Amino acid sequence: MIEREIQIYIDRPSEFIRQNQQRLLPNWNISITCIILVLQKSNFPLENSSYEIEREKDHLRAIFLRFGSNLVFKLREFKYQSDLFDPRSGYPLLSRPGDMTLNDIALVKDLLGFNVVKQECSLLVHPEWGTAIYPSTIVTSASPEILQPFLPDLQKFSID
Repeated sequence: MIEREIQIYIDRPSEFIRQNQQRLLPNWNISITCIILVLQKSNFPLENSSYEIEREKDHLRAIFLRFGSNLVFKLREFKYQSDLFDPRSGYPLLSRPGDMTLNDIALVKDLLGFNVVKQECSLLVHPEWGTAIYPSTIVTSASPEILQPFLPDLQKFSID
């Protein structure tokens, strides 16, 4: 197995998330308490479109969906409302989708202040990785203190 470099940031919901939660997750009856941003380092910059780059994005998406689902299901076992957003579509995977999609790039820019390169498909610029970054998002009603014990498992997660 190959270990991938992953950075995980826990933050309070942005103003955008607070104002648009019902449009993103219409069947949630509790407020989002934490946003979990998961940043994976790509094997190469994602700024061009090619078969190899699309394959890499698909692979990084699959990694996120696997460990993100594990975390979300664990949190749900403890009765914390939680979901992950598909980086490709912007819709939640387990909750009923609303009339708005989540833009991971805009959320990372808003919460972490990363630069964005505007082109056909906007790209984040990580301070160390450049454009070799694949962002994704998990939302939950759990507090940061509740999430802490779960993070070592996520940071060690590898798949290939």
